[in-house]
Amino acid sequence: MNKLQNQKAWWLVVPVVILVAFNALIPLMTVVNYSVQETFGNNLFFWHGLGWFQEVLTSERFHASLLRQLAFTFTILLIEVPLGIAVALCMPRTGPWVSVCLVLMALPLLIPWNVVGAMWNIFALPDIGLLGNAVNSLGIDYNFTQQPVSAWVTTVVMDVWHWTSLVVLLTYAGLCSIPDAYYQAARIDGASSWAVFRFIQLPKLKRVLTIAILLRFMDSFMIYTEPFVLTGGGPGNTTTFLSIDLVKIALGQFDLGPAAAMSLIYFLVVLLVCWVFYTLMMRNEEN
Repeated sequence: MNKLQNQKAWWLVVPVVILVAFNALIPLMTVVNYSVQETFGNNLFFWHGLGWFQEVLTSERFHASLLRQLAFTFTILLIEVPLGIAVALCMPRTGPWVSVCLVLMALPLLIPWNVVGAMWNIFALPDIGLLGNAVNSLGIDYNFTQQPVSAWVTTVVMDVWHWTSLVVLLTYAGLCSIPDAYYQAARIDGASSWAVFRFIQLPKLKRVLTIAILLRFMDSFMIYTEPFVLTGGGPGNTTTFLSIDLVKIALGQFDLGPAAAMSLIYFLVVLLVCWVFYTLMMRNEEN
């Protein structure tokens, strides 16, 4: 005899759904409204169509910011993902050191983003900062406040320090979920450590690494607080990523139309790249 299922519990979720929809849809509709209209103040709006989108897409400023953002994102992905996998493989699976390693890995993730930027700003100052003073004492001319290369490298290193732990923790959780039977079979066959990683660990980590890469891509592509506190987007426009440039247009110049259009393009770029990447990564999942 089939029991009747009680679906009344779904009503408990309705307030949350309404709240999320309210908080998400109203700001989104406001942005869409500004992106297709022009205003001259006094709350007077005039239809502008797709003019702001055309202006943003043909702007050299937007192209430069987008290239800087893509370069930064793919640079930190190429560093953080392999580094996170390597650290996770070196971490112990049993014993008292497991808790110690997990706590140490989680510490950078607990620090607020603005504090991270302020810490590295002081840490990397060329005169009084521990890092800046140490690098200059080695005979290397380092000043992230004036040199574009130094500013770029400092921003990348700061992000690697802050977010590699996320990849480590996700990878470590994936490694711990692999049954011991696979390792026992590998030992019986005399497989090397590289063979174990290549044919057992890496395939089993596919889903975990997909999540880690997607999270790091979205976070790094929308990064704002850390580089803004560290360099303010400078020197020049060296570290002026899309998010910083968007804030400058919206709040600094108060160009609401171009800023709204740029924010929608920004959102669509993130959504498109994530969809393409996820599709490519999961294409052969069932094979």
